Amino acid sequence: MRFGSESLISPAMLSPGDLYALAAGFFWSFSVILMRISGFSIPPLPLTFFKSFIAILGFVTVLLLMGGPWLPTYGAMTWLRLVISAILGISIADTMFVAALNRLGASLQAIADCIYAPSVAFVGFLLFGEGLTAREMIGGALVVSGVFVGMVKTKEIKEPRDLVFGALLATGAHIIMAVGILMVRDVIQEGSLVWIAGFRFTVATATLALFAMFRGELGSLAMAFKRRDTWKMTIPMALLGPFLATLFWIAGFKYLTAGRAAIYNQMSTVFIILLAWLILKEKMTPRKTMGVALAIAGAALVGLGGP
Repeated sequence: MRFGSESLISPAMLSPGDLYALAAGFFWSFSVILMRISGFSIPPLPLTFFKSFIAILGFVTVLLLMGGPWLPTYGAMTWLRLVISAILGISIADTMFVAALNRLGASLQAIADCIYAPSVAFVGFLLFGEGLTAREMIGGALVVSGVFVGMVKTKEIKEPRDLVFGALLATGAHIIMAVGILMVRDVIQEGSLVWIAGFRFTVATATLALFAMFRGELGSLAMAFKRRDTWKMTIPMALLGPFLATLFWIAGFKYLTAGRAAIYNQMSTVFIILLAWLILKEKMTPRKTMGVALAIAGAALVGLGGP
């Protein structure tokens, strides 16, 4: 895809796919802030289970209003890919993301999230042989540099090891998430966005329940449901992120190339850091600002790099 001299920030020149990808980042940023607040009271596994369950209710409601589809006619391998995609991208990656957020805080997590765009490019190369240009490789190096520069211990970090472990969790979450979504990109381009999103969350939620049962912790999954005092945070969090942001996120990959969708999604970094500063009162240090600038610049190069 060629961009020529088109302005990426001119509303008149944004395609529906561009707007979907931008909307995903916008809704996700608000969800992350609420997730950070909820994480003070609810551990990662019960919180992921709760937000996935609420998202499923949202998808089922939309499907009821739309009149289906309820059971598409896919081949066995397509069903298997959808199941694996759900387990990787939601059951595992989402739980890792919440665990990283609890350790890093919202603004440092946002810096670590800049690994997302190069992850999409790298996974695209591995799965589809989509070549990495010099521009994309330089962009990836900038992102990694930005993460290292910005990852400085702040008052939000309780233990020094939380900084390293949180960054590793966030990085792993985004790589796994990229694998999970791109391995079913062809299905997304042809199928119902709402059904695919709902199916993935249903499989992921069932997987989390099985995992908790295996560990003898099935009862703990009900924690977020029982804590009604947290519903004012957890329910909007689930509707804004796993439900709305996921729909727009998948729509972006349906109508755009992976790189272009990723760069618009990456705008959530800016939104999250600003919201963390405004709402959570997380300190914005010069080093954190430099890390953000490097990471966003790198993400932009990766997303806009062409053959």
